[in-house]
Order: sequence, then C-alpha cells, then structure tokens
Amino acid sequence: MAGEDVSSNFRALVENADRKFARVRDLPAFGRAQSHYFQKVFKAYMKLWNYQQSYRSKLVESGLNRWEIGEIASRIGQLYFSQYMRTSEARFLLEAYVFYEAILRRRYFDEAQGKDLGARFKELRFYARFLLVSLIVDRKEMVLHLAEKLRVLVDDSKSNFRETNFKEWRLVVQEITRFIKSDTNLTYVRPLRYCAMLDSFPASQTYLARFHAKKLFKFRDALFASYHRNEVKYAEVTLDTYRMMQCLEWEPSGSFYQKRPVVEAKENGFVIDHTLTSGLIDMNLAADMADPSLPPNPRKAILYRPTVSHLLAVLAMICDELSPETVMLLYLSASGGPARDNVAQPENFVGSSRTSKSKLLARASQEQKSYKSEPHSNGKLLSADYYEDHLWLGPRGGSGSNNLYPGDLIPFTRKPLFLIIDSDSSRAFKVLGGAERGEPVAMLLSPLKPSFENPSTDDTDALNGSQFTFFLTAPLQAFCQMLGLSNSNPDPEVYDEAESILSASFSEWETILLTSKLLNLVWAQVLPDPFLRRLILRFIFCRSVLTSFIRTEDHDPYLPQCHPNLSDSVSPVSKPVQSSVQRLADHLGVAKSFHFTKS
Repeated sequence: MAGEDVSSNFRALVENADRKFARVRDLPAFGRAQSHYFQKVFKAYMKLWNYQQSYRSKLVESGLNRWEIGEIASRIGQLYFSQYMRTSEARFLLEAYVFYEAILRRRYFDEAQGKDLGARFKELRFYARFLLVSLIVDRKEMVLHLAEKLRVLVDDSKSNFRETNFKEWRLVVQEITRFIKSDTNLTYVRPLRYCAMLDSFPASQTYLARFHAKKLFKFRDALFASYHRNEVKYAEVTLDTYRMMQCLEWEPSGSFYQKRPVVEAKENGFVIDHTLTSGLIDMNLAADMADPSLPPNPRKAILYRPTVSHLLAVLAMICDELSPETVMLLYLSASGGPARDNVAQPENFVGSSRTSKSKLLARASQEQKSYKSEPHSNGKLLSADYYEDHLWLGPRGGSGSNNLYPGDLIPFTRKPLFLIIDSDSSRAFKVLGGAERGEPVAMLLSPLKPSFENPSTDDTDALNGSQFTFFLTAPLQAFCQMLGLSNSNPDPEVYDEAESILSASFSEWETILLTSKLLNLVWAQVLPDPFLRRLILRFIFCRSVLTSFIRTEDHDPYLPQCHPNLSDSVSPVSKPVQSSVQRLADHLGVAKSFHFTKS
C-alpha cells in the first residue's frame, strides 16, 4: 500500500474514532447509558490502534508524530475513566490507570517539547486527567509525581509559548497543590475504602447471617452533591466527595499494604477482553489491584455545585431506575439558610416531568390530607413548613431558585432513601420524617457547628473538609484532628492500638444493633449492607465523641442527630458506647477534654 493511501486511511480512522468518541463523551453522565455506544467506540479505537501498529513505519515516514500515538492511548484511558464514573466498576478505573501510566512510561509526548502548541495542550490535559485517576485509585506517590510534572510543564509552557495565556492551567496546579496539602498531611493507617479484612467483625458474623427484618433493602446507588464557597477540590471532586467516594467502594484485599509506585505487567490481573482495546499496549493490570471475588461497588453520581433543577433532575433519573427493594444514598453538603419572606420561586426542574417549586408545593398541599392529621415527631406540620429552612446551592445573595428545601425531596421518598445532610441547616430536613410518600427515610444529620479543642480564627479548619463527613469516612483521623493531635507522623504502635480499640468498639456495637429487639425498622432494613452499616457505626462514634466533649457553650448545636432514633443501647451515654470512647481518649492521652458520666 502506498504511503499516501496509508496516511489517508489512518486519518479517516482517526476522524471516525473521534466522532464516536464525541458521541459517547456527550452522553449524560448519569443514568444507565447504553453500553453498545461504549463498545462501538472501543471497536473504532481498536481498529485505529491495530492499523497504526501494522503500518507504523510508513505512517512515520508520512509525518505521524509520536505524541499522536499517545493521544490515541490517552483517549482510550479517558473512555475507561468516563465509563467508571458512570458505573463505578473498579475494572474501568484500573484500566484507565494502566493506559495512562503506559503513556507516561513511554514518554509519548516528549518529542513535542516546546514545539507544537496543540500537542502541549494535549499533554497538559493528559497530566490533569491522569492526576484525577491516580487520586481515585489512591496512588499517592504517583499523585505527587504527576503534580510536580504538571507544575513544571505549566512553567515551561509560559516560557515557550509566551503569546498564549495559561492562566487556567495555573489554577489547575493550584487546585491539586491545595488538595494534596489538605489530604496528605493526614496519615491513613487504614484505607478509606471498605476492607473486608478490617471492617468486618468475626464476633458479629453469626448474628449478621441470622439477621432478618420485615423487609431488607440492597444498596446499589448513591448521589453526592456539594456547594460550598472556596471548598478544597480537584476538577469536580471536592475533598468531602472524594472521601465519600472512597468510603463507598471495596478495597481489593491486601492492596493497601502492598502498593508499589509503578504498575508492573503481569498475567494474572482482571479478566481482559482482548476483543476491545485492553492489552493493546501490552499492559495488564497488576495483581495487587485486582480482586475479582469482591461484589460490585455501588454506582455513584457526583454533582459539583449543581443548580437545584439539575440536582432534582438527576435525582429523578436515578430514582426512576432504582431496582425493587433497593435503597439510594443521597449525600448533600452545602451551607444553609433560614426562611426568608418574599423569596422568588425556584426554577423548574426536569425529571419525569417539568415541575416548578410552586407546583410541587401545590401537590404537597393536595396530598397533605394523607398525613396532616397524623401526629409527627414535632407536632402537626403545614405544607409551608417544608419550604422554610433550606440549603443554598448557589452564590450568596442569589434568588430563591438556589434554595433546596426539604419539601423538594418529598416526591422522591416514594423510593427508599438513606439521607446524609452535612450543613449548618441539616436539622431542617427532620420535617421529612412522617411526610414520606413511601418508605420512611433514614437520616444522618450533621451538627450545626464543628467542634475543636483549639478553634482556629482563620480558614485552616475548613481546608481539611467537613468534620462530620470526616468522622463518617475516617473516624480516628477526625478524632485526632478535633483534638489537635499530630496526624502527619503518628507513632505506629500508638495508632495501631487506637485502631484496635475502635475496631473492637464497632464490633461490639454491631452485635448490639443486630441483636436489638427495639431497633427501628428503618435502620433494620439497611443494616445488613456493609457500607451503610459502617456509616451507622461511625455515626454512633461521632455522636458519642461530640456529646462527651467538654465545651463552654451550649452543646446542642455541636451534636449530630439521626432520624428515626437508633436504639437506646447505643445512645451517646450508654455504657458500651461511652466506655469505648473513654478507652480511646485514655489511650491517646486526651481524657481531660471529655466528661464521661458515671454508670
């Protein structure tokens, strides 16, 4: 085949693959996107990759650049990562990591250094995307390496392409630097992900196997939404969202303790489908990254600074696709606001139909008869009570269309809902109890204010993310941060013993919950799920710690709440719970900061 024909065929294949890539990239990131689109794109890139391998010498003679090969591989990695974000399947995330690392190792973009502006932007995007993948895979050494490479590359770009503005890329460097500083000054003695070796307790397994309730729900879907001023983030993943993502995924057995800074090619990784593009660059997943014995991760959707309409639209889509007997976790993190007079009506949202807030209110009023006469935990509620205190999903001083009210969530309570509100207006959502249209909502509500041994006058505390979310995802680190204990260079023996105390406590509380005859059905229905059970146990710990913590002000705003109430046997002042917190405080030498009641 003549060189010109080879080159024109290659360009045609590139254009075809790019068109299919754009089609998949523009699909909604939420909802169960049809997999056949994904398959078609991979087949296009497989054909393209095989073609450039077969005619590499002729393509190079006709002007093919090495960075163009890297761009193809980068697109494949990008496709894998986008599919991970849609499905939360670990194999897609790990494949993305392997492709990106291969590009880095083979230095595909090196030949274009300082010569081609287009190639430079592709290289910058490669590093930015690889950084996000490495963060989620939790390869901290690689994150540090890539962050430095990106910083140097941006500085070099400003020197070599003086007529081009790289301000946005300087902001990307600042974002990742801030994120790393906020997260890596904490030493995680154990993974944030659910580790079967550490988070399942043999003492309670018998009770767990025999546990039954009137109805049991499976946890399959989660939606995270956050909107805070100046919050720590990278791309559209905030520090709190990152921790929640990690918390709701399985940790491959042993991988946290055997991580290597470099992924080695081995034969015994995930089962790889060679009919697509896996293995085309001669890379298999490392054995320590693969654990095919684990159940699938819950599917997670992430919304960064969504409008109220967007949040409700995505929520409607996910609820509509929920399988029978499944529960959805909704995590909302935002600043709150009190009721205001003359608030503008919220904008429409698109779910199963276009519904304005006023129509929702009217519908709620019409349905009020079904529950208005029934007693609620806080007395009778009028429809207006569901549209007073709210979360702000928008800039301060914006219109009422930025306000998310408890009543906005009522239509979605036709499906089982596990609600986590992390806000200084979290308690506003207690009004949902008794107003549900289907299953009662399980709610974990944050304190209205964080607690610290030595409160800071600046934003230092905010740089480490929300304290409540931190307790739910890394309870020992949150405990130490609250008390001002050093977390950067912990004594291994001290921290190992502290983790042992906490694990023993969780094991005991888990057994108490599983054997309790007074546990509310709302909690009993979700208790068998390992992820939700772990969140409940950590909430019990957080609540007891904050209840016993000595402070000079009124305690109430500093305490988290749950609805409905958990069993009294795990209350903040119950002997099993309080004695465990006291044992941990004694071990870490901070008992003077707590007041424990005498039993």
